[in-house]
Formats: sequence, C-alpha cells, structure tokens
Amino acid sequence: MDVILRIAEELSVNSQQVKAAVALLDEGSTVPFIARYRKEVTGGLDDTQLRQLEERLGYLRELNARRETILESINSQGKLTPELEKAIIDADTKTLLEDLYLPYKPKRRTKAQIAKEAGLEPLADNILDDRSVIPTEVAVAYINTDKEVPDVAAALEGARQIIMERISESAELLAELRERVWKDGIIHATVVPEKEQVAEKFKDYFDYQEAINKIPSHRALALFRGRNEDLLTINLKPGLEEKDAHLLCTQFVSQHLNVTDTTKPADAWLAETARFAWKIKLFTRIDLDLKMRLREAAETEAIKVFANNLKDLLLAAPAGSKATMGLDPGIRTGVKVAIIDATGKVLGTDTIYPHPPRKQWDESISTLAKLIAQHQVSLVSIGNGTASRETDQLVADVIKRHPELKFTKITVSEAGASVYSASELAAKEFPELDVSLRGAVSIARRLQDPLAELVKIDPKSIGVGQYQHDVNQFQLAKSLDIVVEDCVNAVGVDVNTASVSLLKQVSGLSASVSENIVAFRNDNGPFLNRKQLKKVPRLGDKAYEQAAGFLRVMNGDNPLDASAVHPEAYPVVEAIIDNTGKSIRDLIGQSQFLRSLNPANYTNADFGLPTVTDILQELEKPGRDPRPEFKSVEFKAGIEKISDLKPGMRLDGVVTNVANFGAFVDIGVHQDGLIHISHLSDTFIKDPRDAVKTGDMVKVKVLEVDAERKRISLSMKTTTDEDFVESKPDRKTVKTPNKAKPQPIVQNSMANAFAKALKK
Repeated sequence: MDVILRIAEELSVNSQQVKAAVALLDEGSTVPFIARYRKEVTGGLDDTQLRQLEERLGYLRELNARRETILESINSQGKLTPELEKAIIDADTKTLLEDLYLPYKPKRRTKAQIAKEAGLEPLADNILDDRSVIPTEVAVAYINTDKEVPDVAAALEGARQIIMERISESAELLAELRERVWKDGIIHATVVPEKEQVAEKFKDYFDYQEAINKIPSHRALALFRGRNEDLLTINLKPGLEEKDAHLLCTQFVSQHLNVTDTTKPADAWLAETARFAWKIKLFTRIDLDLKMRLREAAETEAIKVFANNLKDLLLAAPAGSKATMGLDPGIRTGVKVAIIDATGKVLGTDTIYPHPPRKQWDESISTLAKLIAQHQVSLVSIGNGTASRETDQLVADVIKRHPELKFTKITVSEAGASVYSASELAAKEFPELDVSLRGAVSIARRLQDPLAELVKIDPKSIGVGQYQHDVNQFQLAKSLDIVVEDCVNAVGVDVNTASVSLLKQVSGLSASVSENIVAFRNDNGPFLNRKQLKKVPRLGDKAYEQAAGFLRVMNGDNPLDASAVHPEAYPVVEAIIDNTGKSIRDLIGQSQFLRSLNPANYTNADFGLPTVTDILQELEKPGRDPRPEFKSVEFKAGIEKISDLKPGMRLDGVVTNVANFGAFVDIGVHQDGLIHISHLSDTFIKDPRDAVKTGDMVKVKVLEVDAERKRISLSMKTTTDEDFVESKPDRKTVKTPNKAKPQPIVQNSMANAFAKALKK
C-alpha cells in the first residue's frame, strides 16, 4: 500500500503536500513548527490536517509492517498463493488483515487440528464435494480406534469441526456477518441478580437495550464499567427479534456452504454444521469483536471530549500580570493564603481560621485587608472546593469594610491543585513551603495565567473528561499531550519567565534542554535576544530551528524577538525596512501602513506568499495572544448550597465540563448542574460544543433540584421548559431530531474556567 497516496486521498490534498509533510516529520520537525513556519513546503496544510496526517501515517506504517510479517509467515508455510498475496496487499484495515491471516496463524491445538491428525479431512472434503453421499455411510471408512475415532459419530464430529473451522476463518464471510450484526444488532444489559442495591448507580441499565451502532459513548462506557464491576451483564443480540436474527445468520452461513436442498442427506448435515458454526464459532467471535468495536469507538469519543475540554481550559483568558492573592479554602484546617507578584513570585503566605470551630471572622478580615494593602493586590483568587462560598463571603466582607482596597475577587477551580502541591515539581519549586500553602500559590497563579500553571499538572488530574479512568490510558495521555503542545505553541512562551514545565512543551525542546535554559537564565540573567539561546548547553541547531519562533524575548535587543516571526525570516523584515525607509519600531503596530504593502513584493526563493503574509500580520500585533479577553462572573448572593435552589431561579454560571449529552455548570453551590443537550439551545444541536465550551460564562434557569441525589437540572433555553428531557437513556430506541442551525445563548468568557473534577 502506498501510504502517501492513501493519506492524500483521505485528506483530499495532493500527494506532494503529504510527501513534503511526511519528510519534515521524519526529519524531527513538530506539527506546530510545520503548520506555522513551513506553509510553502506543505502547500498550506494546517495543524488539524497535519495532526490527522501524523495519526494516519503511524497507523498505515504499522499496517504495512504487520502486512510484511503476515506475508513472510504464510510464505514460510508454503501456502502463499498469488490470490491470497493480492488480498493481503489490498487489505486496508488491521481487522481485514487479521481476518485473512486467521487460517494461517499459529494457534493452539484445536479440535479441527486433532481431527485432521486423525485423517478425517478427506471425509470433510468428500461431504462438501458430493452432496449426494450419505454422511453416515461414508464415515464408516474412517473409523480408526488407534486414532481415537471409535465410531461413525466420532468421525462425523471430527469432519464437522474441520468444516466449522474453515467457515470461521473465511475473511469474506466474517466481514459480511460482522457488518450485518453491527447494522442490526442490539445490546441488552441487565443487572446481575441479587445485586440491585449495590448497583443502584447503574439503575438506568437494569433492563436496557439499544441498537449497538446508536449507543452514545457515555452510555457505552457506563455499561462497560458496570460489567467490569460485576454489576451488569451485557449481551449482544444479532437483531431485535433474536430468534429470527440467529436463523437469518445461520441461513447466510448455509449459503456460504452452497447448501441448496436440505432434503439431501449431505445438505441437511451441512445445514446443521452451519448452525453450529454460527452459534459456536462465528457469533462468539463477532460478539467479542463488536463489543470491542463499541468500546474503542466510545473511548475514542471520550478522549476527544476530554481533549476539547482541556484545550478550552488551557486557552482560558489570563487575568494578566497583576499582584494576586490565592485562597485555598478549608474549614477545620483553615484557609491557606498566598500572595504572588505580577511575575508569579511568592511574596508571602499565611493561614486564617474564619470558619468553625475557631470562627475568627473579624481577625481573618483584618489579616486579609492588611496583606492586600501591603502587597497592593489587584486580584483575589478563591478555590472552589470545600468552604469556597463561605470564603467568598469573607472576601466580600473585606470589600465592604475596606472600600479603599481596589481589588476583584474571582472563584477558580482548584482541580489538580492538591496533586501539584504534593508533586516532586512543587517540592523543587517551593522547598520551603508547606504542601497546603503550595496549593494556594497554584490557585493564585492559575488565575494570572492558566496555561502556564496547568501545564505543571498531569492533564488527567484536571478532571474535565468523562469516564477518563475507563479509557485506554496510553491513547488518552498521547491525545492530551498533543493538546498541551498545540496550546503552548499557539500562545508562545516568554523565555525569561517560563518554568521548565512550560518550556518543555515548546516545539523542539526536551525536558533536559528546558532545564538547561532555566539554569542558563539563572546564571547569566535574562535573555536579551533569541541568539543567546544558541549558547544554552545541548540546544543544537535543530532544536533552535523548531523552538525559536515560539519563544519570546520581551523588551530585548530586537523587537522581533518578542513576536512570532521566526529568526530565519528576519531578512524579509529587513527587506521591508530597506524598501519603505522605516525602522522596525516604526513598522510595528502600524496596521494601516502594513496593510497597504503588497506581500508579493517581498517574496523570494526561500519565503513565499504565505510566510510574508504571516509576517505582515504579526507586525501589526506582535506576540498577539490568541486567548480571549478576561471576564469574571459573580455568583448570586445567598445561593450557596443545593438546598438554596428553587425551580425557576435565573443564575449566572460557568461551564466546567462539556460531555456528549450536555454541559455541566458551576452555579456556586458546590455541585455542578447539568444542562442536557436538549436545553442548550432553542433549536436542535447535535454537539453540545456547538453551543458552549468549557469556561464559557452562561445564564441559566433552574429546572429541577434533587438534593438527595445531588442532581441539578438547568436550561439555557429562552422558550418554555415544558419539553425538558432528562439525561436518561431511551431503553428501546434513540430518536434523532431534525438538524437545525444552533443559536447558543452564551457570553464567550473564559473567566472562572477551571472545571471541577468529576467524581465519576
């Protein structure tokens, strides 16, 4: 298989574009670098296309490697025919390839192999070739007590096992039946007897059935979790009417054996063989294959949801370089306080005890006011865990009693803060701080710059996925790492303030090189220009090429070093300067003048129109941040716990998580509410992300409150709420409404954006 041509066809681009991109990837270039700085080479492939290309390249190369192994194995057995070789070469999926290899794959000694060793294969061939024979009569000649074939029944059973194995190893038959059952199959789940009470959380699936090819990922993963916990049984039926579906599949197998007249003794015997082959061999394998297919598809979708939510969090609006106080709320253990300056440096820490049992409310207000005034704090970041609303009220009282203090209070998610606090990285960063105080620092820093702080935490600990512990952990980690890399490089990194955790996500930089950059910076002072990066130990030419454009040197020798213009393209800017007679400082930010220039006048053999166009756009707003403008949301006063909620209330909230069935929203009561997908918009939407994204500030209406089960139903619809549909699986069918253009009702803000970790 020609990998280049195949990928080009799938991406609907020409093969030269794919060939160029593959060459760059093989040379060690990263996707962010290729997408940003090699547009001429790839013909303008964007980062999404390049990620798809990279994924398919890996799959198809693995497929080709497996193909070669299979061809070599079959050839060594002396069984590789021209027809089989062509079929293997043409196989375009791993499933088909393994189906073709199945008859030749070394396997444990089967009943069919034992029958062959007993000399029963000619009997099987005789019955298949001549339908006029009477099986019981021709089988007499194969009785052999020395080979453990004592009678006619044993001989015919051995022949049947041989034919059944041949049937089960037919790639064409397997593929046809697999797709038939995928099209018509029904998953039926039931509760394990006498486990109803312990399986209460899976109550919706005690007697549940749905078409296998219609089950959404979140329901599929819930089913598999229930099965893994030995609380649910999952059965696959080949069709809605199970008995009829099994009969149809058996008839299809019979057709494969060319059984046309069951009045003939051989045909009748073969029809029974077909029934056994379907029931014992084929359906057993198809059952496993399709449940695996369902699970893999569900995991892929869940990983995609997690990746999308993580991207929204990482690209949340930064509050900016301002002195910030972080509060990590607690009741008995007190509220941990940390103050950081505009660069994130820790200025001071403390612990206050405003809540029971100490109830030092006034003393706590006095302490906070003193610290805010002393360090000229502009922002107070409050973690959203236990005692969050009570601590929020404490800070509100500080504002009331000290109106001279001009600051803004904001609640942020503390998801993952405890993981970071106890990590080796945090211990190295703050060896003198107690673990609990490190969490307060993290809460403050993630408000200043969420991307810079969240990269220090394992993405899986941020808690914005659905069933994240049930999916393939390797694929999840790989997908999330890609998201982090893309986000960091999209924003760019200040080389003079970035941590090792942030630097190692930059294109071309390893963890060790990132450590060397920080060490060099500590020993020699801030970098004055990008050229100095070449003096960093182990940062070679290739790493410099990949990383330089994404590293920013603010207020350095060369204004271009603070932009996304790659150093290799500085000659283009110099040509513009020579041609216009303006200095670089006169060019930067002059939108009207820059837009009057014709990019084609500055192209050459090395830099084409796409690169020159990008350079002119970058000069308009050098180092522009792609993240949105920072905004904050104020939770409604007096609404602090789930018992305060009443149907009909209108509240402000922040989207903390988006799943396939809807979106979770923090409305300030320590329990996220759910907006079912049917209530995200006045018109039908297929994907919740068409209406909202993680971190969006939204206005919602409370529909239902179940305090006992801690469930809150919300709506963003402006029309009547009478048609509200709860997030429960339809036990029989899944209806698909007519698609309409979504009209989301949402203010696009990333304030207060860090999602609460889902408990399950």
